Amino acid sequence: MPWNKNEYPASMKNLPDHIRDKAIEIANALLDEGYEEGRSIAIAIDRARSAEAKKDEGRPRYEVKHEEERWVLKKENGKRAIRSEGTKQALLEEAKEYVKQHEGILTIYQENGEKAQTLYE
Repeated sequence: MPWNKNEYPASMKNLPDHIRDKAIEIANALLDEGYEEGRSIAIAIDRARSAEAKKDEGRPRYEVKHEEERWVLKKENGKRAIRSEGTKQALLEEAKEYVKQHEGILTIYQENGEKAQTLYE
């Protein structure tokens, strides 16, 4: 049974959209080649994740963190802030645009230092 963006295996539900879309495409191709459903799903998820990891290589990585009563945007492991604002929301608007212009990956942290989410801009 071919899958699409609205109907896909339950094992793909927690994948990020861009990885799930690639996994669906791969799984459908494997089904067309005669693979059994369960095997095609497992292979497709693995290949989609691998393709995404290769795509991320070399992309600049940035972080939004709370430091000294301010929210700052820095390059990953960087010492100097690229941008800073008093509130996280104000910084995120600028940070997302900056990271998008630099085709980077943005990791956003909570005030307590825990990782909240990663965006692929």
